[in-house]
Amino acid sequence: MVDFETLSDLVKLARERDCKIGEIVWEYEAEVEGISKEEVWNKMVKHWNVMKDSIEDGLKESFELPCKITERFAGKFLNAKRVFLDDFMSKVVARALAVSEYNSAMGLVCAAPTAGASGVLPATLCSAAEKLNAKEKDIVLALFTASGIGLVIANKASIAGSEAGCQAEVGAAAAMAAGALVELANSTPEQVDHAVAIALKSIMGLICDPVAGLVISPCIKRNAFGAVLAFLAAEMALAGVKSLIPADEVIEAMGEVGRLMHPDLKETSRGGIATTPTGEKIREKIFKGDF
Repeated sequence: MVDFETLSDLVKLARERDCKIGEIVWEYEAEVEGISKEEVWNKMVKHWNVMKDSIEDGLKESFELPCKITERFAGKFLNAKRVFLDDFMSKVVARALAVSEYNSAMGLVCAAPTAGASGVLPATLCSAAEKLNAKEKDIVLALFTASGIGLVIANKASIAGSEAGCQAEVGAAAAMAAGALVELANSTPEQVDHAVAIALKSIMGLICDPVAGLVISPCIKRNAFGAVLAFLAAEMALAGVKSLIPADEVIEAMGEVGRLMHPDLKETSRGGIATTPTGEKIREKIFKGDF
């Protein structure tokens, strides 16, 4: 029976079995669900296909954001002239925006770990797959790695903006993606741990303050930042950069920060940019039906 509660448990098991963290999580899921490993694998393949489709559909021009409170930016960013970012990272950003915009328009996405943070993993893994010429089996295994990281965060802290702010949604997604990217690059289990810690530390304390209660602003752009952060955390870990604080302790600290966070900063739209003069005007217009 596979049993783990922490990320360090996963690292230890991967070391003892000389395998990837994703393989441990894959086996764990089969045991928990009481189905074959093949069935679990096929379910994850379906999730991966939804992620890829959400990128493609999110880049189409056939939908608008709710209430039309803002225009869509994914396609515009993808086709813009580059000033600082290279084509690879620009594509990552555009894809994260696209999926998040598609989610806001009620399109089909894969909540990873939530719908509000659904742009991070598809953007990172789809782009990494192209860059590394990775096979589908490698990507699916990386998704199991991400899901294991997400499970630990959910159990030890939170993945809900209503409980712990956006650090628990986009932050968790960035940590999951960073760990998955590192394992996709055939690194060590310890480097996965460092990538998770680096990513989550760098976004700790982020509040959840959606304007008018809609998953549009600042949610969409935060997905893009989360995807970029995941690549940076992964690259640092792969370069040998270590987190002074272990990932499990960072996760617990994030949960504590969430508990200390004022309720107005946790998805209630009673603080942050939601209550700026412009944010309030948008909310009033929506409730009056002026949009």
